[in-house]
Amino acid sequence: MDDSLHDLRCSEDFKPTVAAVGDFITKHIAPVSDEFFATPNEENRWALSDRQTEILEGLKAKAKDAGFWNFFLPTWNGDGISNLDYAYLAEQMGRNPMSSEVFNCAAPDTGNMEVLERYGSDAHKQEWLEPLLDGKIRSCYSMTEPHRASSDAANITHTVAVKDGDDYVVSGEKFYISGAGDTRCKVQILMACTDPEGPKHKRHTMFCVPMDTPGIEVLGPMHVFGHDGAPHGHMHIKYDKARLSSDMVILGEGRGFEVAQGRLGPGRIHHCMRSIGQAEKALELMITRGLSRKAFGKEIIKLGGNFDVGARSRNEIDMARMLVLKTAKAMDVLGNQEARTHISQIKAIIPEMVCTIIDRAIQLHGATGISQWTPLASMYTGARTLRFADGPDEVHRMVVARNEIRKYEGLDA
Repeated sequence: MDDSLHDLRCSEDFKPTVAAVGDFITKHIAPVSDEFFATPNEENRWALSDRQTEILEGLKAKAKDAGFWNFFLPTWNGDGISNLDYAYLAEQMGRNPMSSEVFNCAAPDTGNMEVLERYGSDAHKQEWLEPLLDGKIRSCYSMTEPHRASSDAANITHTVAVKDGDDYVVSGEKFYISGAGDTRCKVQILMACTDPEGPKHKRHTMFCVPMDTPGIEVLGPMHVFGHDGAPHGHMHIKYDKARLSSDMVILGEGRGFEVAQGRLGPGRIHHCMRSIGQAEKALELMITRGLSRKAFGKEIIKLGGNFDVGARSRNEIDMARMLVLKTAKAMDVLGNQEARTHISQIKAIIPEMVCTIIDRAIQLHGATGISQWTPLASMYTGARTLRFADGPDEVHRMVVARNEIRKYEGLDA
């Protein structure tokens, strides 16, 4: 293996930025997080309240002034930052649910901005990329379908775009479209089938579509663990003969799969990077709770198997972090396509590990752990949902297994 893959240290010139971002989160974001989430808009749950807007926009302005903005972009600060350095940064952001948006590094906007920067037309960039980069609007990514096993992207054929002169007419349905409920969501990246009989990876086309396009109706939210996720939401959308102009096509007809693969690689690793931060937060809550409560004459963290719970959690987080850093370095050195097996490894491992650690923290808190008095319940549902986002665990394990099998095919037993 290339020796350059072995150095997983954060670059020396970026370490001060990672430390400064962590300090920003501690000093500016953490003190107002509880108030932000406790002051929803009572009149319209799908819009931020005046107080939420005031808090969020104030933090975003501070972040911009500090230069902590759009870190994920290859052009950040001139030359951009490596995936490896971003991994250290994303772990910091993962510890607080507001942080990613404060720094304009929140999904699904990051992936959509990367698509528009890499594949979008000049018109797409001017109309949609610029306000997204400036944090003035939000976006969604419309891919998964309720009528197809969407874990195989080639199955996405229910939502069809039929050519009609210079336009396309789109009909079908999508669901679990994250962020589409937010009133700030103004544009979607839509994957539709334009050639059902074509070669497997040439059937689909990506479109850059305004949310207010006639014929597009947001039917309502999918409830995740009983919650609608307002104001973000994971929405069910219907397309009823929505007419899209040909200038909404991204990259070219039949190149949707190419765009999707270019988008999903970085997004998958960003989720995993932030998840390491979530695991660290859960372990912190677990230990501090265990030290603050006594039973049978001892702090509960020192009772029974709780020593083992703490030790296992620390070991698993550190192992998972190394795998994420290794994957980030592989993307930097080999490129996203060559690093795809590494990406699938962490996507299958990290969310499951985080779920386990959060579950342990819940158990150690007792009934409080599933209540509104801690963030653990929402942390758990987020981590559990991530095991479906950007492909379910089974698909990623299949990628890893196929790679292993190829090493030995053709060899004598």
